[in-house]
Amino acid sequence: MSNPMLQLLVLAAIAIFLILRLRGVLGTRDGFEAPRVPEERPAPRRFDVIDGTADTPDTDINDHAEPGSANARALTAMKQVEPDFQVGPFLSGAKAAYEMILMSFERGDISDVRAFLAPPVAEAFESVIADRKARGLTTEAQFLGTRETALAAAEFNPATGQAEISVRFVGEMIVATRDAAGNVVEGDPKASRKQRDTWTFARQMGSNDPNWQLVATA
Repeated sequence: MSNPMLQLLVLAAIAIFLILRLRGVLGTRDGFEAPRVPEERPAPRRFDVIDGTADTPDTDINDHAEPGSANARALTAMKQVEPDFQVGPFLSGAKAAYEMILMSFERGDISDVRAFLAPPVAEAFESVIADRKARGLTTEAQFLGTRETALAAAEFNPATGQAEISVRFVGEMIVATRDAAGNVVEGDPKASRKQRDTWTFARQMGSNDPNWQLVATA
């Protein structure tokens, strides 16, 4: 057998081997096979919940009230009426109001904070201030800071939109009361004391007036 003929036989054998290997790897198709169409999934209906955000916990409420508690439900109802309401910023505002109102009361002049006081509370404060003046007493007060500000209770009346939030405060201050002769009759001008209060603020949710009023002290 001549060399050219031998070479052709070798090449033919290699070609047949490669064809068999390719068929083993890729497989074969008999007849007509329609092209594969990607599986279509039904589009979500108009009101289907897709991302599950409706179940996302409200951390603004859960940070200050036990989830599922009466306080949490009341705060949730407030937000449904007024979505911009936030518990955290409210407590920060209540803390600032606490210092401002408390110091105005101790100094004997509540004119600057009267707008933040419900009439019964303003009348009670003025009665105490008037009694001090009648007895010739003066009060020296220095506020050192609020050590604790925490939600104590929350209530909401859906029929009227009236909301009430009670806040527990622990303040530290120096207070001394002197008589007309300058003698200390109450407190200590050199020692601080802790002041514990629970104040209740009220407001009608959804109203144009953003201010909360102090309606009760304890």
